[in-house]
Amino acid sequence: MSQQFPEPVEPLDFPDEPLPLVELRTEIGHPARMYDYYLGGKDNFPADRELAEQALAVEPRTRLIAQVNRAFLQRAVRAMAASGIRQFLDIGTGIPTAGNTHEVAQEVAPDARVVYVDNDPIVLVHARALMSSTQEGRTTVIQEDLRSPEAIVNSAEVRELIDFDQPLGLILVAVLHFITDADGPHEIVERLKEALPSGSQMALSHLTADFAPPGHAERAVAPYQRATAPLIPRSRPAVERFFTGLELQEPGLVVAPLWRPDGELPPDAEILGIYAGLGVKP
Repeated sequence: MSQQFPEPVEPLDFPDEPLPLVELRTEIGHPARMYDYYLGGKDNFPADRELAEQALAVEPRTRLIAQVNRAFLQRAVRAMAASGIRQFLDIGTGIPTAGNTHEVAQEVAPDARVVYVDNDPIVLVHARALMSSTQEGRTTVIQEDLRSPEAIVNSAEVRELIDFDQPLGLILVAVLHFITDADGPHEIVERLKEALPSGSQMALSHLTADFAPPGHAERAVAPYQRATAPLIPRSRPAVERFFTGLELQEPGLVVAPLWRPDGELPPDAEILGIYAGLGVKP
């Protein structure tokens, strides 16, 4: 059995109601659309593809890293739902593609409720397609910024679906490496964890340069300096620090393809530059 990665998908169909007017700025590369391109999606523009190809020219495994990250998300959500989690807060969701959080969770638990959060109106326009859900479950998408965690947890839209008196699944997959050190990524995660009740779980993945030769990472992330957000790889100790106060579940903090793999591993799996883990709040 081979490792299951997301398949390329066709453009999503949107509802008939008018979409909000947003300034797409298609002439500037956008990390969410670049990620969509890595995954084989269609919701990207020439500027996104140009920067993505520049990143791929330096690090050809970038596309594979995107795939193993997406596969980790799906395995983690499945594990959360199987353990009894019935509500999910997915922050930094990005442009929808195959195997979204609500689809995976509601396959296991049809009554699962999912709130997607992103700060980018581009993502919200695309994410309107996520409004379809199971009859028992509910799904919604809101616009908030990870750098304002209190605004997220206190949002009336979040509170409508998420009961902070019951365990929930917090998903921070491939988003914190877009938060600069000046914005305090660890402090942001601490404030989010404080809002979680006992028994809640956090799935997190983060790019790293730990396995890259000197100077390689700087060249690989340089295209993102010309995109709408920079990319900041972090070391294992820095990523592990996000789990402070949580009980890391087996197999601990590992590179994404080694987190509970369900098939054949990709080449050089142990040195793919993205860490992943799942922690439980005692």
